[in-house]
Amino acid sequence: MQQLPFRAVASDMDGTLLNADHVVGEFTVKTLQKLARKGVNIILATGRGYTDVASTLAKMEIENALMITSNGAQVHNRQGELLYANLLPEAMAFDIMQMDFDPKRVCLNTYQGNHWFINTDIPQLHKYHKDSGFSYQVVDFSRHHGEQTEKIFFIGKTPQDLVELEGRLYEKFGDRTSITYSTPICLEVMNKNVSKATALAHIIRDYDYGLEDCIAFGDGMNDVGMLSEVGKGCIMENADPRLLAALPQLERIGSHKCESVAAYLRAIFGIY
Repeated sequence: MQQLPFRAVASDMDGTLLNADHVVGEFTVKTLQKLARKGVNIILATGRGYTDVASTLAKMEIENALMITSNGAQVHNRQGELLYANLLPEAMAFDIMQMDFDPKRVCLNTYQGNHWFINTDIPQLHKYHKDSGFSYQVVDFSRHHGEQTEKIFFIGKTPQDLVELEGRLYEKFGDRTSITYSTPICLEVMNKNVSKATALAHIIRDYDYGLEDCIAFGDGMNDVGMLSEVGKGCIMENADPRLLAALPQLERIGSHKCESVAAYLRAIFGIY
């Protein structure tokens, strides 16, 4: 039996596994299917919500794949079974939703109970979810609720729009939450100890190998823990510069636009 260089592949989606059209390319799908047939565990680790990712994964037809969603707040298997969850307490989630920000420069979003809520209609966001059809509901957060909150995220027009808000979030909630960026303009808040790394470690406990037997790919600050704790972490060419600065020792591969994760996996696993 062929010796596998890694037992599991964990990959971020946006800016990493997804191509320039925000979908999983055919070359990538076939690559992951080949690896799955060899017994390699495929793990999608993303800031996206479960409903969104499940739809994408269903089209890939990889039955034993796992989904780490909302930056690690939830883990599901391909069959939709919830394996792990760490949600924001209801009262604290509602308090975070009431934070002040400039509505002309920043929009507020939440993932709650596998639904997406937003404070204003932004049609251009639909392009990121055209493959799954996942969409938002516009709500008044002052009259909303904090139930089943996986994450709260603020999207700014520029990175500078989020700096002052980030400081206030850390000051008021920093000791009780996990705060990170999925992109330079998307500031995300989850419950304490939520991360892709923590969720991945929880998954691996059920297998006969460790984190050192995993390879991971990412492009954002929400990937720092996962990339640094696995046996091999790879950073995309198009990554957030802050990620490159945080983990300069890790290998940098090609762009997501070229399906570079799939090309890299084919090379190291020897599949053609």
